[in-house]
Amino acid sequence: MDNTAALYSINNLTGYLKSLGHNAPKSAIADCMEWFEDAYIFFTVRIFDASLARANTNPKKIYCIDNALVTSVSSAILVNSGHLLENLVFITLRRITPEIFYYKNKSGREVDFIAQRQDRSRMLVQVCESMADPQTRKREITALSEAMTELSLTEGTIVTRKDDEQIQVESGIINVVPVWRFLLSEK
Repeated sequence: MDNTAALYSINNLTGYLKSLGHNAPKSAIADCMEWFEDAYIFFTVRIFDASLARANTNPKKIYCIDNALVTSVSSAILVNSGHLLENLVFITLRRITPEIFYYKNKSGREVDFIAQRQDRSRMLVQVCESMADPQTRKREITALSEAMTELSLTEGTIVTRKDDEQIQVESGIINVVPVWRFLLSEK
């Protein structure tokens, strides 16, 4: 729960448990993660890659079915409001499609979600609490713009707590929307 909206791997989880004095084999950890997914408590998101082998070997991101469950069970050391916002956006996207990935562009910048709609079109979604800080603004716009160019998409979305604007970039338009509007618009 502490790692909601963060990258993880079975190796990291196994190492973490060993550091706590537990000697659980990787296969047992992998089985437990599958059980949590089968019970719809956790969802894992792979990297978007044409190669299934690369997609399976890269770290995955983990999301929880409910933000209240995250806040009630986690130690609150690692979970922050940005991760909870990203988790909320994931759950909204998951209602639309199970085809959700994260994307790393060629320069190594990450876009939180690439989701495939039912009409087979793709949507890129970046999540950040606020665009007020110039460094954050530049980082989010650059990552999304590069991904739009690489994937030949003309539109991207940045979901924030309350920011609302349209940004023209070389590859198209980035819609910055408050989370409430995103939640209402994605059905």
